[in-house]
Amino acid sequence: MKKGFYLLIAVIAFIQCKKETTAIEKEEVIKDSVYEFENNQKVLDTIPVLVQDTIAEKKKEEKVIETKKKTPKFAIVKGEKYSVWPHKVSDSLLKKFNNEFSASQKYTIAALNRIDTNYLKSRDSLIVPNEFYSDFLDYSPFPKQAEILRDVDKFIIFSYPIQAFAVYEKGVLKKWGPTNMGKKASQTPRGLFFTNWKGRKVRSTVDDEWILNWNFNIHNTGGIGFHQYAMPGYPASHSCLRLLDADAQYLYNWADQWVLADKNTVKVKGNPVIVYGDYNFGVKGVWYQLYKDPNITTVSEEKLNEIIAPHKEEILKQQKIRQEYISKKEGVNNVEKDSIEVFEPKQDSL
Repeated sequence: MKKGFYLLIAVIAFIQCKKETTAIEKEEVIKDSVYEFENNQKVLDTIPVLVQDTIAEKKKEEKVIETKKKTPKFAIVKGEKYSVWPHKVSDSLLKKFNNEFSASQKYTIAALNRIDTNYLKSRDSLIVPNEFYSDFLDYSPFPKQAEILRDVDKFIIFSYPIQAFAVYEKGVLKKWGPTNMGKKASQTPRGLFFTNWKGRKVRSTVDDEWILNWNFNIHNTGGIGFHQYAMPGYPASHSCLRLLDADAQYLYNWADQWVLADKNTVKVKGNPVIVYGDYNFGVKGVWYQLYKDPNITTVSEEKLNEIIAPHKEEILKQQKIRQEYISKKEGVNNVEKDSIEVFEPKQDSL
């Protein structure tokens, strides 16, 4: 009897304990559910913000893409006095270039880029002045007055660094223009030279098909002179100084030839010619930076003095000999003949 009573008590206790455990578990489950709900609610609350950020980012990306579409891949870069025109790479700009500039303006642009007009289409970019002057001298990188040359009748200077030449009379700039000088493997020699013989058409000994128009020799044994020939915009010759046709013709008629006592003896030299400086081979000419610095090619009068001063005494000495010869009005044994074959050796380079 007692045994059965105790068994009944144990069953009742178990049931009561089970109820309490279930209640505790339910309470824990409820707590967990509330916690999870609160956290999920927080996550839900952040969703609108994330969506807004995503939309904003997408709009920003779309704006960048739209801007890129509106900005042309090849655009004109404006500088203070010059601009860069991408040329060969952009058909639309090439068309704009051809429509916007006159023939005379294109000639000016070509000269400023050290090329002839035949090479306008082949350059990937061109330096173009923002303002076109009626006088090409206004673009000159050389000073318009050179006091050191005030007592020099005629003088020509060729600059390797800026691939340009200048002509002075009594220290006054009369003309300047582009040149393409000797390439790296056959550079034009530097120093003081004098004009000697000339030929309207001279056949090169390097290649018989090379005809050098308006040729004026300055180094007889070396076969070096200035003349008209193709100008691609960089040093490309076999030592000679290439010029535009109009410039070569000008110098041909302006400069004086030597006077010979006989075929092997020079009695009177021609006009002084100085070639100076070094070119940075392998990179574009410094004139392509004119849009950044409009003075980057400028040769100051101080620099000109520095170049000429070491040769001034010899220049005046040869000029005096020429003046005395002319004043005595001696018979001129000058070379006046214009032919394809003027002297031996023929012009050796171009």
